[in-house]
Amino acid sequence: MEELDINEIIKYALPIFFACIIIEYFLARHLFDIKESIAGVAIALVALFITSFTKVATLGLFFLVFYFFADFRMEVFGYESFGWAWYVWVACLLLDDMCFYWHHRFSHSIRVLWAAHIPHHSAKKFNLTIGIRNGWFIPLYKPIWWLWMPFIGFEPLMLVTTMIINGLYQFTLHTQLSPSWGWIGTIINNSYMHRAHHSCNYEYLDKNHGGIFLIWDRLFGTYQKVDDSITPKYGVIHDPDSYNPIKIHTHEFEDIWRDVKSVDSWSDKLKYIFYPPGWSHDNSSKTTRQIQREMAQKKEQEILGSTVPD
Repeated sequence: MEELDINEIIKYALPIFFACIIIEYFLARHLFDIKESIAGVAIALVALFITSFTKVATLGLFFLVFYFFADFRMEVFGYESFGWAWYVWVACLLLDDMCFYWHHRFSHSIRVLWAAHIPHHSAKKFNLTIGIRNGWFIPLYKPIWWLWMPFIGFEPLMLVTTMIINGLYQFTLHTQLSPSWGWIGTIINNSYMHRAHHSCNYEYLDKNHGGIFLIWDRLFGTYQKVDDSITPKYGVIHDPDSYNPIKIHTHEFEDIWRDVKSVDSWSDKLKYIFYPPGWSHDNSSKTTRQIQREMAQKKEQEILGSTVPD
């Protein structure tokens, strides 16, 4: 597969994406905020421009790692490449999705990465425009989580292709018009489950990070089934309160800078950058895990209290 073929995939996918957004709008206008949707499309167009450069750089980086360690693989493992067999494609797709899981999970649990990822979550209406609302800074660090794959012998073009397939699939996750998939939807990611991920209800925060599959969330403890008794509230807790794409991309970085300046300790300064969102040196705010732990303890106490005889 040549790079031109990868570009062709993207070229034909974009008109389909916009057609699906228009159809969804006419089917369910109440799911849209026009100003928010326009901001989302603007974010998507800038992101597309940025990735037209970073995609080439990412592919070049993968080729560099792949060929630089070719002799090492032959000497240590006895092969230069895994090749192009169908089962290698399957393995590459699965491992690519695992890489996405960890990239996505760290983008929620390291504050400076969350600042880059937050534009994707800041929309208060959950619809297909979110599927193209990607942060501008993410391509600058995203490939880090995939470097081990060309290192061990996956062909760079194969890897980039599976990354694109994963990204195309994820567009479909951002709609409220799809019903539950039943038990299949607990294994393969779908929009019904992904609504929980985009909800800022504390019960759902930092859950269901998978791209195509939810098996990684199950394996690594971040799986959360949908509770139909909880009405999802979309958006982010610290809302930028703006339709300006630049403000949407910079407001969390501004908050980080303010917090860094508020403390004297270099340790605390670094924690405000690299610790999870919500961490504070004086416990004036709390992380998602702290809040969810307190909620679980409160629920446990309520259950214990209800079982104690009068």
